[in-house]
Amino acid sequence: MTNPAPAPETDIQPASPAGPGRMDPAKSQRINTMATALSVSVALILVGAKLAGWIASGSIALLASFFDSLLDLAASVTAFLAVRYAARPADNEHRFGHGKAEAFSSLLQAVLVAASALFLFVEGTRRLIDPQPVEAGGWALAVMALSLVLTLGLIRMQTLVIRRTGSIAVTGDRAHYSADVLSNLAVMGGIALAVFAGLERADPILALFVGVLLAKSAFELGRESVNQLLDRELPDATRAHIEALLTDDPRVLGVHELRTRAAGPLIHIQVHMDLEPFQTLKEAHDVVVAAELRVLKHYPAADLLIHSDPKGYGEAHGRGFFDADPEPHDGGAR
Repeated sequence: MTNPAPAPETDIQPASPAGPGRMDPAKSQRINTMATALSVSVALILVGAKLAGWIASGSIALLASFFDSLLDLAASVTAFLAVRYAARPADNEHRFGHGKAEAFSSLLQAVLVAASALFLFVEGTRRLIDPQPVEAGGWALAVMALSLVLTLGLIRMQTLVIRRTGSIAVTGDRAHYSADVLSNLAVMGGIALAVFAGLERADPILALFVGVLLAKSAFELGRESVNQLLDRELPDATRAHIEALLTDDPRVLGVHELRTRAAGPLIHIQVHMDLEPFQTLKEAHDVVVAAELRVLKHYPAADLLIHSDPKGYGEAHGRGFFDADPEPHDGGAR
């Protein structure tokens, strides 16, 4: 059996350089594991620092931030384990791989962030009704300043990783740490107003504000996770790029019934390809292999299945249960 020819050169570039399927799973795992390991380390430091600061100050906003960091730690550990599991190759019991472990991790993070927001609403309301003085405000502000610096550094690193791997687990991790930046600023403001201006209710009011931010973050993160778990189509720009790669050959007369979905670092693509009906099976095979190589050059973590159809001979197969109506889709609506 002859080896397939190398992928032909093409000038077709993706609309976005990042996203699932763009990087070899092993390389993606190494980068994502580094990012999530650093996230766990930062969360451990912040949990210890905020616990000590709360014990010294009694600030409800700082206590809320401590619980937020505690949940961050649980979420970061989950993400660390998920990115390692998601990159495992397919086996006899998981023929499509393990990529959706990242989406499960991201969904769990959304639940934990929502739980943190609920706690803030309850405790902030209680302290708003019965305000308590904030003590050792200097120590509390120092703890929050440390938290802010570490969180900003972590987010910067996570952003660089997401640009390369498109990991939904790391994206989820970054989402709640991004909310933490605003929450840290709010907590610092509440402590400062309570200590230096005597506005004791500023502490719980800003804690409630943080709760709103966390609830919004939890909703957005949960929506993205559910989209992946329910096999939502890839964005329109990505689908258009894949279709352009498939048809970048005069021997390909068209494609139809393109189906795509993401699973962590992986993507799955199914498509029907229209070919010249009177060529040999070997010739048709060569056209399909060349198309596969063009796609895999840009999406090395893609699981690609191409069905050949003879052009001009009508439907070459029966309509399946999962065949969608030929209407414009909104896979890119996020």
